[in-house]
Amino acid sequence: MNDIEMIPTIGSSTVDSIGYDEAMQILRVKFLKGGLYEYRNVPLMEFEQLRNAPSVGSYLARNIKGSYPYDRIG
Repeated sequence: MNDIEMIPTIGSSTVDSIGYDEAMQILRVKFLKGGLYEYRNVPLMEFEQLRNAPSVGSYLARNIKGSYPYDRIG
């Protein structure tokens, strides 16, 4: 598994942390209730908007889930 630096999502009620590999276009999401997921083919702009969203969980639900292929990795 490639090393992706994870950024804590302060104040999120669902997401613990997020990380991004720009070269591979992989978004990694760790949830507070467990579960680590990788979303593939995610553009950098999408990650930046997620990182800066007022609600990371809401942005994830609206714009990432169902839009990009993913795998549960942990």
